Amino acid sequence: MNDTVSSEAWPAGMQRVAAALAAFGHPHAPVMLDDAARTAQQAADALGVALGQIAKSIIFRRKSDEAAVLVVTSGDLRVDEKKVQALVCADGGKLGRADAEFVKGKTGFSIGGVSPLAHSTPPVTLIDAQLFRFADIWAAAGHPHGVFRLTPDDLQRFTGAPVHDVTVVPPVA
Repeated sequence: MNDTVSSEAWPAGMQRVAAALAAFGHPHAPVMLDDAARTAQQAADALGVALGQIAKSIIFRRKSDEAAVLVVTSGDLRVDEKKVQALVCADGGKLGRADAEFVKGKTGFSIGGVSPLAHSTPPVTLIDAQLFRFADIWAAAGHPHGVFRLTPDDLQRFTGAPVHDVTVVPPVA
């Protein structure tokens, strides 16, 4: 982790996230990792935390209105697209996959660095209840090398998003 990089030298996305965190009075500024953390596993390894403590941001495309749908979930779980669709799509509407161009255009962030806050266009956001298994979590800070620490309660307060069960139930062994 590199805490010596000046925030003025951060990429624009990280600066937006840092400004949003400061506006919330959050005590933890983003940090720049030495290596990219484009996946939850890479972030967990770099931070020395459990995979589930990584709050991964998954973007879907709501087909009815082309809205971005952000699901923030634990890094050790997989999103159940049918559960998300039932929560955010009216009258049998559908969710679709979001490609890199859609994600960048709607959020202002590239895949691998999508923050749960400071989007260029506010997405429809859901928080997975499983994040509340942890006291502290880490989220992307607008760049593949940037992360910040927060609590699940902070995440809900900062985003105003509802909390739901939106992950795949693991098979019973």
